[in-house]
Amino acid sequence: MVNTQFERMSAGKGFIAALDQSGGSTPRALKLYGIDEDRYGNEAEMFDLVHQMRERIVTSPAFAGQHILAAILFEKTMDRTFAGKPAADYLWEDKNILPILKVDKGLDDASDGVRLMKPIPDLDDLLARANDAHIFGTKMRSVIQEANSDGIAANVTQQFALAEQITHAGLVPIIEPEVDINASDKEQCEQILFEEISKNLATKHFDLPVMFKLTIPSVDNLYSPLIENPNVLRVVALSGGYSREEANRRLAANHGLIASFSRALTEGLTEAMSPEEFDSRLGASIGSIAEASAT
Repeated sequence: MVNTQFERMSAGKGFIAALDQSGGSTPRALKLYGIDEDRYGNEAEMFDLVHQMRERIVTSPAFAGQHILAAILFEKTMDRTFAGKPAADYLWEDKNILPILKVDKGLDDASDGVRLMKPIPDLDDLLARANDAHIFGTKMRSVIQEANSDGIAANVTQQFALAEQITHAGLVPIIEPEVDINASDKEQCEQILFEEISKNLATKHFDLPVMFKLTIPSVDNLYSPLIENPNVLRVVALSGGYSREEANRRLAANHGLIASFSRALTEGLTEAMSPEEFDSRLGASIGSIAEASAT
């Protein structure tokens, strides 16, 4: 099983679907789906509604292993079911899609041009639960807003320390130091980030290969050395607020980089759609992202 899953991630065609909106981003995701805040009265009702949205996506015939390598889940999704089956088991056994878990607890306030992750005091317990649920890997997001060398170095150091802990638990970490697409010095941020990642990869040892989820770079193929690094299982790109059309265009210019889109994946999907319209729209979205990921 493990070797099969590693082979699937390292050599498979397609991209990663990000379905991991947390408490802070869920209201916006629901609103785009056509569900306003007056439809729910508390957080539990909100998460019930977003799970219904996710289950509709995941159980759609369009959402299949032909184009989707993995799906990133929110912690509450890992604890739920799809089509009556534990979420991670449904993805792998029924769809041939690897289940990945978002493990970060959100972002700290900005300092030195970055937003580090908040502490994750229960990470070991969460990783144990992830293993019990048959999760393949994890994802954790921090943000870079300015080309501040000290801040970016601290960002990468935090990510790598957590990645080491995650590989000790037998899970593959996706390291995600996102560069804000609206940063005035985005290109310089990405160059500093690339240098910091390369330096850490050369000196740190992990029990398993790691992955990276990065903003599509301003300089095409900037991350090619990471994609070719034998200690890196895969490098994927976030859509970062770009429209699907723009994200696909930028992604296609970066060879070997594949998508891990959230908003761009679900763009245009609404609760009011008929099953046929929903599946058709989702299928077109998946097809376009897979095509952009195949360059």
